[in-house]
Amino acid sequence: METTLAVMDSSDIQRKTIAVIGGGLVGSLNACFLAKRNFQVNVYEAREDIRVAKFARGRSINLALSYRGRQALKSIGLEDQIVAQGIPMRARMIHSLSGKKSAIPYGTKSQYILSISRENLSKDLLTAVEKYPNAKVHFGHRLLKCNPEEGMITVLGHENVAKDVTCDLIVGCDGAYSTVRTHLMKKPRFDYSQQYIPHGYMELTIPPKNGDYAMEPNYLHIWPRDTFMMIALPNMNKSFTCTLFMPFEEFEKLQTSSDVLNFFQKYFPDSIPLIGKQTLAQDFFLLPAQPMISVKCSSFHFKSHCVLMGDAAHAIVPFFGQGMNAGFEDCLVFDELMDKFNNDLSMCLPEFSRLRIPDDHAISDLSMHNYIEMRAHVNSRWFLFQKNIERFLHAIMPSTFIPLYTMVTFSRIRYHEAVLRWHWQKKVINKGLFFFGTLIAVSGTYLLMRSKSLRPLDYLRRPWDWVTYFQNTACLPVNSLESLEQIPNVISK
Repeated sequence: METTLAVMDSSDIQRKTIAVIGGGLVGSLNACFLAKRNFQVNVYEAREDIRVAKFARGRSINLALSYRGRQALKSIGLEDQIVAQGIPMRARMIHSLSGKKSAIPYGTKSQYILSISRENLSKDLLTAVEKYPNAKVHFGHRLLKCNPEEGMITVLGHENVAKDVTCDLIVGCDGAYSTVRTHLMKKPRFDYSQQYIPHGYMELTIPPKNGDYAMEPNYLHIWPRDTFMMIALPNMNKSFTCTLFMPFEEFEKLQTSSDVLNFFQKYFPDSIPLIGKQTLAQDFFLLPAQPMISVKCSSFHFKSHCVLMGDAAHAIVPFFGQGMNAGFEDCLVFDELMDKFNNDLSMCLPEFSRLRIPDDHAISDLSMHNYIEMRAHVNSRWFLFQKNIERFLHAIMPSTFIPLYTMVTFSRIRYHEAVLRWHWQKKVINKGLFFFGTLIAVSGTYLLMRSKSLRPLDYLRRPWDWVTYFQNTACLPVNSLESLEQIPNVISK
């Protein structure tokens, strides 16, 4: 087994060496942050360079870039470049079964999320890493072993020769099925859980129509159908990437082209002319439905030698559009802590776990919750009524009342604090609705009673009005006393 050590010149004697495992989105961004701090950074990526590969492997769910991710990109000087390649989406466009479309804004007129190409973003980040003279990306290098205590990793390179590499810090950014995390799971008191949700996803494409978008481009299009749904995000080439989410048993029922067309005719009829019958029947069977996994672990670090970020620490389902944004915020928070603790890893890593574990677990739970909301609730009148109340309260009390989606997507309020605030705001709204509902009911009852010409209970309040009451109701003579005096005489006759 060949052993290699990082080579430094005399001016770099004190420079620490960091091994970033995984050259995906979070790994590349992390490498930029660390290289900026003058660390010697080596990124080890198992796949080949996607910038020269003929076919890019991996998932291609479109990315939604929002405030947290943009702030991280801004810190390394890439925000403007990436944003220029994105398409603003200012609202959800809901497609009902009848074909009716209705828009639900994400926030104010100035607030929007960006539809971003995963492939282009990955290429831009890798290029940014290579601009640092103290950073290098090693493609085709797969992690075999990870020994944080000794500051050693073992990687398998192009020649199928295992190499030991020494480093001061191991940063695991190797995704939901992280090899670094697998090694940390052997350590005492490391908690780990994973959950495959019963739904899978499949990607389809809506091609351009007459050289332009086939639908309105500045929206996230959603077809909600109770137990499943389809979404479509715009691409720069005038197409839309559609993603169908539904239980695996439903996918398994669709065995033929006829089954697929009948299914879409029943649940997504307006999408058929957009995708095209022949294209839909063919593309549906190109790849099987893919699974979605949610991962939680604790802690995110091991002493001062190893740390997990991105999906390696907290893989989440994609229904809040925060997977990439949360991973990018990991990098930003870590960088802020390195500032705070003057690059002291023994202080920075434990604090990173303390801060990010509750936040990343919170966004994982919110993503699960948002799937139910997106597929089953966005069409309901009650949901729309609640959204209107939230927007109204935010408009009159912008610093006191902030909708959950705004806190998560358009701010850097910590995820777990956003959840706590959301629960408090829901209680306030529910109590307010109960109070106003009660007030309206009482007021309505009072007005109804006041509107009646006859009030039978009034005579109970003042006994001396009984005579007048009986006079009016029995049609007695005007002079009630005379009438009463005459009654005995009438009876005696």
